Amino acid sequence: MTLTVERAQAPAPLRKRPFGLVRHSLALGRRSLTKTLRTPEQLLDVTLQPIVFVLIYVYLLGGAVAGSTQDYLQFLLPAILVQTVMFAGMATGVNLNTDIDKGVFDRFRSLPIGRSAPLIGSVLGDLARYLVAVVSLLACGLLLGFRIQTDPLSALAACLLTVFFAFSLSWAFVLIGMLMRSPGGVQGTAFLVLFPLTFGTSMITPKETLPGWLQTWVGINPVAHAMDASRALMLGGPATGPVMWTLLSSVLFLAVFAPLAVRAYRRRT
Repeated sequence: MTLTVERAQAPAPLRKRPFGLVRHSLALGRRSLTKTLRTPEQLLDVTLQPIVFVLIYVYLLGGAVAGSTQDYLQFLLPAILVQTVMFAGMATGVNLNTDIDKGVFDRFRSLPIGRSAPLIGSVLGDLARYLVAVVSLLACGLLLGFRIQTDPLSALAACLLTVFFAFSLSWAFVLIGMLMRSPGGVQGTAFLVLFPLTFGTSMITPKETLPGWLQTWVGINPVAHAMDASRALMLGGPATGPVMWTLLSSVLFLAVFAPLAVRAYRRRT
């Protein structure tokens, strides 16, 4: 008599579908956007905070720096637009660190999705925050009397360039979020990075009024180039140089910090 022994067959491995990582990342990006919309208080830093900054700078410093609040508003708003969107990118690292602490990413690991999809999805979902920051700040500026002196296409190019620059730099905050052990540590470290980058510029006062050593820093600061590009595209003036430097630094940030952030994410999760 011949005994037949049936062996339990292991389930066939899931086949990788083309563009699976892209689809999964977009789906998780929608999750991040939905979470933000259900907790609108998370948008205070990109709606109310930039308006407060504009009001404080314009009405406290406008007369002393530019001679009138209206002239200072024209000088300030294109530059503070860059600062606002950059500060919005900092929240990406804080939120990712919070989700990891809560075990959300442990659940994602059990799903048949690309390992990096939750990380990429979170970063893509926060693009909506950048757009909200741009719209709210420009709306506030227009109500206060800010006027674009070039054309709508140039102004749109300034906004898109600012968003791309902030998106590229946000990968540095993602890396910080993966390396720090608490959301408070992420926020503190990010502020240490942001303050010399944003205030070591001509955002508040013209470059010519700064000390010599600070003018040297402004000349090599990529954020200063982004602010100059925003001003040139919205108010007029030479734009080619600042725009090219901003694009170059954005690509460099993306090429350096994105792979490092993904590697740190894989180690932590």
